[in-house]
Amino acid sequence: MKALITGASSGIGRDMSYYMSSLGYDLFLVSRDKEKLEEVKSKCSTKVTIISLDLIKEENCFKLYEKVKKENIDVLINGAGFGLFGMTYKTDLDRELEMINLNIKAVHILTKLFLSDFVRRDSGYIMNIASSAGFLSGPRLNTYYATKNYVAKWTMAIYEELKHLNSNVHICTLCPGPVRTNFNKVAGGHFAIKEASSGYVAKYGIDKMFQNKLIIVPKFSVKLGLFLNRFIPWKLSLKITYKIQERKSK
Repeated sequence: MKALITGASSGIGRDMSYYMSSLGYDLFLVSRDKEKLEEVKSKCSTKVTIISLDLIKEENCFKLYEKVKKENIDVLINGAGFGLFGMTYKTDLDRELEMINLNIKAVHILTKLFLSDFVRRDSGYIMNIASSAGFLSGPRLNTYYATKNYVAKWTMAIYEELKHLNSNVHICTLCPGPVRTNFNKVAGGHFAIKEASSGYVAKYGIDKMFQNKLIIVPKFSVKLGLFLNRFIPWKLSLKITYKIQERKSK
């Protein structure tokens, strides 16, 4: 059994690497930070292959696929991504375009390439890590929310396509709320509410993936918040989200 995990050097991707290794999976771990990947590898009990690539660059997504396409990967976890706090008129455009490349284009390219292989052999699991933000609009974290909406909704549509094929391939999206990772350091803010541990989210997500769940939301409080948001006007939802993000940026 083999799993490919992007964003594996820290946070949820790192803890998913540990958990998948404990389940007996050989791993292909991807990140720009080779040194941190070596640290992760040292704590895994199965065979680990490190691939140091910057998936912000589109060509590296194709290079990654070419490197591993003959390995018969069983599980693909698209975990690489980052956010950027700030008012949209002020945030750095180049950094936002990099975010779109990593959060959307890399996920799209890798999912599509591996999905074709999985469908041909009629087996495999794909997890695309989105966020509870994937079901909301996010003033002051606008582009990040938009990218996670893309990932969540695109993944859901593929799920339905596979269902109509009667395929044994399963795809899901992990949509956590706040998690204790390097996200805030990179994005330039801090969470105003209690965060879940990345280890908890990693284990919960993988367990639910193997139970063939589609939308995986760890923690009851986050599920409740998303459920209640359905029943309030859009403008009120936007106002609430703005206030939450404003508290983060302070």
